[in-house]
Amino acid sequence: MALLRTSLGFSSALLPGLLYLLPFSGMAQNVAAALPPQKKEVLLGTVTQGLGVAHVQPEQLDDDFSRRVYALYLKELDASKRFLLQADIKQLQQYETGIDNEVKQGKHGFLDLSTKLINQRVQEAQTLYRELLQKPFEFTATETFETDPEKLTYAADAAARRERWRRLLKYQTMVRVSEMMDEQSRQQTKSLAATKAKPSSATLSAPVRTPAQLEAEARKQVLKYYDEAFSDLRQTDEADRLAEFANTIANTFDPHSEYFAPKDKTNFDIALTGRLEGTGAQMSEKDGQIVVAYIVPGSASYRQGELKAGDVVQRVAQGAAEPVAVEGMRLDKVVQMIRGKKGTEVRLTVKKPDATTRVISIIRDVVVLEETYAQSAIINEGGKKIGYILLPSFYADFNHDGGRSSADDVKAELAKLKREKVDGVVLDLRFNGGGSLQDAAEMAGLFVANGPMVQVKSREGKAQMVSDPDPQVQYDGPLAVLVNKYSASASEILAGAIQDYKRGVIVGNTTYGKGTVQRIFELDDIMNPALASLKPFGSLKMTIQKYYRVTGSSTQFKGVTPDIVVPDAYSVLADGEQDTDYPLPWDEISPANYEAWATAPPVATLAAASQQRVAANPAFQQLTDAVQDMVKRRKTTQVPLNLMAYRAEQLQARAATEKFKQTQQAAPALDVAPLLAATTPADSVAGSRASRFVQPLRKDLTLREAVAVLQDELGK
Repeated sequence: MALLRTSLGFSSALLPGLLYLLPFSGMAQNVAAALPPQKKEVLLGTVTQGLGVAHVQPEQLDDDFSRRVYALYLKELDASKRFLLQADIKQLQQYETGIDNEVKQGKHGFLDLSTKLINQRVQEAQTLYRELLQKPFEFTATETFETDPEKLTYAADAAARRERWRRLLKYQTMVRVSEMMDEQSRQQTKSLAATKAKPSSATLSAPVRTPAQLEAEARKQVLKYYDEAFSDLRQTDEADRLAEFANTIANTFDPHSEYFAPKDKTNFDIALTGRLEGTGAQMSEKDGQIVVAYIVPGSASYRQGELKAGDVVQRVAQGAAEPVAVEGMRLDKVVQMIRGKKGTEVRLTVKKPDATTRVISIIRDVVVLEETYAQSAIINEGGKKIGYILLPSFYADFNHDGGRSSADDVKAELAKLKREKVDGVVLDLRFNGGGSLQDAAEMAGLFVANGPMVQVKSREGKAQMVSDPDPQVQYDGPLAVLVNKYSASASEILAGAIQDYKRGVIVGNTTYGKGTVQRIFELDDIMNPALASLKPFGSLKMTIQKYYRVTGSSTQFKGVTPDIVVPDAYSVLADGEQDTDYPLPWDEISPANYEAWATAPPVATLAAASQQRVAANPAFQQLTDAVQDMVKRRKTTQVPLNLMAYRAEQLQARAATEKFKQTQQAAPALDVAPLLAATTPADSVAGSRASRFVQPLRKDLTLREAVAVLQDELGK
């Protein structure tokens, strides 16, 4: 234990790092490297004690802490509950309240035993799936498969585990058979259309495969997937398990505190600074599934438009190559599969929130930087001219090397709109995951006079005010701010400040609920020189501060509740901070001294009018019905293993989705024009970009309602 003590020496003043206001994120914690002696003791002790010293709300190293780590690591180890048996859990339970003592004493019995058990069960499961996939499945029996591991217990014995794997493999085979049937039907339709168009030149279509042939091909695909997946699993070594366990300890303090093994810190840096080439879809891992966490504005995925945050990636294909199933695969490997050079195609098979599956083709490309910045447009509706500003993120020139600032850019867009003599402004923060805290404060100051915009509090000491230094008000007219469940961090600071100062109307849905600030610490920099032979140790991202609104209320956990709620499928189906494991609770501090806007909007009157309007709008009625149907399907986690029943459910879901799309398209279009349109030729690159920017706005129900709210405020 003496060696462990000399490796530490944490103090918040001595730890170097960078501050980050980040939205939710997920990174893989794996590193394939030999594990030097004593590294487990030193790393686990350093991570735990470091969090205890510098975390904004540290955990006590007691039995409750141990239970939390135990439960979360089992979830990490076998999220799908396909490997471990109840007998294994009984063995591991001896450590359920003892992990805290192990860390204090420099021991790691729980980690060692869990590693031994999972390695043994993975080897057994490999034999099992190969045996089960040798024989055909029949899809006429009335039986089901539970897709939600949270509703399962660990298998009682080897026979129960075998049955679980049989149903899993049957389900995955059935899904592929159904997809091949759909593709075969599409090819036949194309062939028939070609024959009718040019009877003399039509070529023969591919032969129609029988159900038995489709089933055999599907089983072959499933076998290939599991062979590749288990090849990865068998390569997981002690260093991987150590990194996973260290990350679990960090996650127990709060979901945004994470341990990064050296390689994963590199991946994190790429995600933070922005990868300029690829798909622009950032991925996270949740319960063994690969989930789209964020779509980078201006990226190939952003411009293609079909892939959305919250989609579950099931398979990845390079161009026309055979898709590779990725469920249960390491996140870093999936990310490498999705990344690629400009001009190449990746096809993602995703499960949508409405339970339907869709193949999305994306041509990898560079990020169009202009589309990551603030953009504005003019909406002409009901005789009023409404300005619109889209802010994808709170970007800033952190390095002071001439880069752009989101606050400066929004100020410039407001100046353009003022020259156009707009009657009101809509600021769109939907899907804005955050960024620079200072820019959020300065941006709030564009709409109100100088004053405190947010309070930041560390573990000790008084709250510090972050104020807008400029007393000038850039825009003083009617203002609506759009938010949804994916509005996080700095977006919540800005929306909260506008709401607290009674400066504008917040429209949309409750925001994500991230009210914390993180700093990254390089562990190698704080290690005793005597431990140089054990390096590298990786990095620790730690929550060191919480921020509060000027009212004293935190945005943590609860988010920002809009003044006017508008139905939104994304927000209803999306997870927020309160859906994560071990989130920090909501709290409040003393309010700041601030002066509310003199001419506050009549929020209650505007909200009542909006509620009546939404209730009478057929498009919103259809959206509400569609969302309720999606929620119902999401809760129904048992799927039939009868092919006809499964295909009937998929057909019903697709029909509901298509009906909703048609209703959306039938809604009246907004008259939206980008400000570039007056000065930029329509066939230029900039003109094309501007046209792409406004196209989705024309049928945007929430934006239309925000415009109507401003019209109400203006007295129409």
